[in-house]
Amino acid sequence: MGTITVTNLGKAYKQYPTRWSRLVEWLDPRGKAHHTLHWVLRDVNFSVRAGEALGIIGINGAGKSTLLKMIVGTTQPSVGSVTMTGRVAALLELGMGFHPDFTGRQNVMMAGQLLGFSVEELVGLMPEIEEFAEIGEYIDQPVRVYSSGMQVRLAFSVATARRPDVLIVDEALSVGDAYFQHKSFDRIRQFRKQGTTLLIVAHDKAAIQAICDSAILLNAGRLELEGPPEAVMDYYNAMIADRKNQEVKQETLGNGTVQTVSGSGEAVIDEVALLDDSGKVIEVVGVGQPVALRVKVKCVQSIPELVVGYMIKDRLGQTVFGTNTFHLKQVLIDLAAGQSVELHFEFMANLGVGSYSVAVALHTGDAHVSNNYQWRDRALVFDVVNIKVEDFVGVAWLQTTVRSLP
Repeated sequence: MGTITVTNLGKAYKQYPTRWSRLVEWLDPRGKAHHTLHWVLRDVNFSVRAGEALGIIGINGAGKSTLLKMIVGTTQPSVGSVTMTGRVAALLELGMGFHPDFTGRQNVMMAGQLLGFSVEELVGLMPEIEEFAEIGEYIDQPVRVYSSGMQVRLAFSVATARRPDVLIVDEALSVGDAYFQHKSFDRIRQFRKQGTTLLIVAHDKAAIQAICDSAILLNAGRLELEGPPEAVMDYYNAMIADRKNQEVKQETLGNGTVQTVSGSGEAVIDEVALLDDSGKVIEVVGVGQPVALRVKVKCVQSIPELVVGYMIKDRLGQTVFGTNTFHLKQVLIDLAAGQSVELHFEFMANLGVGSYSVAVALHTGDAHVSNNYQWRDRALVFDVVNIKVEDFVGVAWLQTTVRSLP
């Protein structure tokens, strides 16, 4: 079984003021340093137990790829250590280890041996690798004529030809087409069920929350947050917004879930409630029932433009539906300090049976990344029950009829 333990890991690069400083440092008999250290990663600690899946997220430049390279050993850390057990398969960079002048088949033989396969094993696995990659006659063409998606297909097929104890995947899979992404994640899920330990870097919130047991957030080379995928992704979502005068805070609610609230505070959410068609506040909704989401907003300062949006998420934190007054062409303008606004978002609750949460956001433009006044996750939690429609499965109810044709 595969495990990963990262202890006090850090990576620094030497920066010299001039092109001659390195030579001067080598020749200096005093051994005096003529450089400064630029730390790209520092004080990172975490562990992944056998069979667990950990997601790594962070903005570009946060140190994600550097971390993975140190874990697999292609880059040496400046401080700290990495301990892994079991057979490791890694897919870090597009076409990593492929030679552009060799054919796909020849590259499979070379890359496979780097992964620890014998020549005999690779010969036996070749039909399966070809079948999974689905690149047809290109398997015997030079890799230089491959598209980026074809390189991903072949690289992933080789790396996962045998179930590894530890699978490490960078964002290379995001290059592939939608069909192959689904196919790849199906294989990853299958490996997980069989006990493979997974380390994955992705910006895809749905992928992280669907596959991972936990997640870590890297920010400016340091581990900023570790916890359940939904809580970490909510924090990341708040962090990438406009940071001017912005505060991000998390608190654990009575039911053990984590709520994230962020924003500049120029406008705040006073109340969020779910109403039935008579205006009564409800917490349980029937499938297909007409409801209204009432959002009360108070302007702490004068607001030239205000967009109010909501997002419904299922119990796993996956987004089911979201919209805002920008897309609904109901943007509020020129609001005065101290002014209160009440909005009702009316819709049919065509949702599947289960528990749902609602996030509410106040901002400008089409998304919260500009002028995020306030974003509140888990502003409301409600349950959906089925009391009048035919049985069905899933998170959406699509009223269906069927016709039998001769």
